[in-house]
Amino acid sequence: MDVQLVVICLLTAGINLIGTLAYAARIAGVRTRRIAMSFALFNILVLVSRTSNSFLGPFLAKRIENRLATGGGDALLGDFRMVLMSATLAVAIGIALIPTSQRLFVNAIGYFQRHRSTSRMVLRAASPAGLRSIRTSIRAPRYEHIRELTKPRGVGWGVLVANCLAQALITVGVLASLYAGYLNPQYRVTASQLSAVINGFATILLFALIDPQLSVMTDDVVEGRVSDPLFRRTIIWISFSRLAGTVLAQAFFVPAASLVAWIAFVV
Repeated sequence: MDVQLVVICLLTAGINLIGTLAYAARIAGVRTRRIAMSFALFNILVLVSRTSNSFLGPFLAKRIENRLATGGGDALLGDFRMVLMSATLAVAIGIALIPTSQRLFVNAIGYFQRHRSTSRMVLRAASPAGLRSIRTSIRAPRYEHIRELTKPRGVGWGVLVANCLAQALITVGVLASLYAGYLNPQYRVTASQLSAVINGFATILLFALIDPQLSVMTDDVVEGRVSDPLFRRTIIWISFSRLAGTVLAQAFFVPAASLVAWIAFVV
């Protein structure tokens, strides 16, 4: 495992860790009843995650170019499997950090309400007071919270399965389009631009099925029709379905890359 692959895996892990921790912003919004502010924090984290994803492509593209030039393309599949595994590990770590991150988001929401400055909030995180706040917010997942997962989930299996599929497709979207360039090197530039074929369907699933469900449930919590513990369990289940999606991505990877390679040939 060379330095370049380590950097790619760490970048992938960071992207997926941020995306998982973003769910804790919704829990913090319900706890503080600052729903709009929590959604703003959620959107910032998602924006950071998806922007970082755009930096991942060039690293992987350079690796493919090097492999094609040196004749080591047979090892690429193993490299991509390792990248996908780093995404799974990062999501698992993110789920374990949700109790800590939700407390940090509660502090961030309170600080922003007082000072109304995003830049001051970011700078405070690196200050001694901010570091103390991070240290005092550290919490391990409680056993009783894990045991509560056997209670009603708040969303149906259909939503969880849809989220799992969407996360699997988003995880392989960029990777599959780049690997398709290796499978069909004659059209690898075309293939590298076809990640939207996979990501587009996943985005529709997320914004048409999953996000509306969570938004309506958030309103129900504020209005007292749904309890805070039920909402927290729902977010945890959504997080676990994201974890399952990154595992499922291993099975989707080669078929998705083959599909993109075929589309690059026929368009």
